[in-house]
Amino acid sequence: MMDKQTTIRRRPMTRLAMMLGLSTALAVGPVSLALAQGTAPPLSQDQLPSFAPMVEKILPAVVNISVVEKSNAAPVADEEPDDQQFQGAPGGTPFDDMLRHFFEQQQQQHGRQAPGPQPQMLALGSGFIIDPAGYVVTNNHVVGDAAKVTVVFQDGSEHKAKIVGKDAKTDLALLKIDAPKPLPYVQWGDSDHERIGDWIMAVGNPFGLGGTVTKGIVSAKSRSIDGSSYVDYLQIDAAVNRGNSGGPTFDLAGHVIGINTAIYSPNGGNVGIAFDIPSDTAKAVIEQIKANGHVDRGFLGVEIQQVTPDLAAAIGIDKDGPQGALVAAVTHAGPAAKAGVKVGDVIRQVNGKPIQKTRDLPRLIAETAAGTSVHLSVLRQGKPVEIDATVGHLDETKVAAAEGEDGDQAADTPALGMTLSSLNPAIRNRLHLGHDATGAVITHVDSGSAADSVGLEGGDVIERVDGRPVTGPEDAKTLIATAEKTPSKPVLLLVDRHGAQSFIALPQTPDAG
Repeated sequence: MMDKQTTIRRRPMTRLAMMLGLSTALAVGPVSLALAQGTAPPLSQDQLPSFAPMVEKILPAVVNISVVEKSNAAPVADEEPDDQQFQGAPGGTPFDDMLRHFFEQQQQQHGRQAPGPQPQMLALGSGFIIDPAGYVVTNNHVVGDAAKVTVVFQDGSEHKAKIVGKDAKTDLALLKIDAPKPLPYVQWGDSDHERIGDWIMAVGNPFGLGGTVTKGIVSAKSRSIDGSSYVDYLQIDAAVNRGNSGGPTFDLAGHVIGINTAIYSPNGGNVGIAFDIPSDTAKAVIEQIKANGHVDRGFLGVEIQQVTPDLAAAIGIDKDGPQGALVAAVTHAGPAAKAGVKVGDVIRQVNGKPIQKTRDLPRLIAETAAGTSVHLSVLRQGKPVEIDATVGHLDETKVAAAEGEDGDQAADTPALGMTLSSLNPAIRNRLHLGHDATGAVITHVDSGSAADSVGLEGGDVIERVDGRPVTGPEDAKTLIATAEKTPSKPVLLLVDRHGAQSFIALPQTPDAG
């Protein structure tokens, strides 16, 4: 578990190259081409071949990215790192404090900045050529709000680049440089086939020092580091530092299986925990950017949440395990609503592909072109239901993503520790609820009660109890009383909090919560 102070920070390498004149190309490096993954017996140190032949082959296609930010861009180079944090592989340098103090002293001596043009901020990152015509892949956060982007080759030659397109959701960007002749390039690999323990090598521009080759293994797969529903990151232990962002990670065949994008570090340097965008994700995004200049994503029109063990027990699917995506809300007139998906459904498969984690659903739907029909395997009240839905086009305002005040006419307090009230006009206005909203509003939660143990609070609106709609506090009280006849089973509540709906498995004793 990450420290509560952990933050996501992605920012390109700053100022060091501008001040010290460092501008060299990137490099690569893991293991031997002769070593067959998974088939050869362990090799002793003297049997390990040189990585040099592989590096010589792929190094010319790895480049440095130099970016001049627009004058109104945020001064990310001046940000102080937290004690513990996720950081984008690029970022500040060991010299940042020294440089910052120097400029602060200059400003203090002169009282204020001199009039006229101010220095532009320079950022450095990494990238790689994926097409001999001059297409270069890097991170979105490397190019940022760029006024000028320059691609620097291994021989020191510089080429002005234009940004073909960017995608913030996956942190990818595609650049194009004019190529008088076909350029050296690398090919995509298959990240899905990479196994934990497979050798890899990473290439980057750490601290603006230029091309650097490091090796390591795949430490883990399907990591979620920033709440993204669109990327299941690879975790690697190759040395990756600030300035590596946008650089490639290779398999033993010299194919790109990941793109360096973030590190976990208590001190801003490498500690053996780095995260890559998998090539299977990157390839599809880059192809769309190349063709259209942007990324189109599919849209199903549901709000979903994780099926926890408690929710699985409350829904009655605990024998199948807490898998799938629980539908907490269905967008009116959206693709899911038109297909017959209902609140409380658990989507287990899309076109036969299992939904192991909640974020699998938005990722699979996002990768599906609008207008395409998908087959959904659903559990509804414990029974299988098959549904065909036509995927819509994602509007950025309609993202399928994971997740007390006194009132009038208060009902008696049920045994589970809640005081409930009707949704009168005053409460609707206070909670910003629509005129057609139904349910029972919680006006008080007893400290130490079962309701308190799961985080229910005043202002929450109970819309359903065990799948049955609630029209008012008496409904809720009656349905909860019925549920109490089976004390071992949690009560399944659909709760609206500030417009966001979610299911909560309410235990019938505080200790169970």
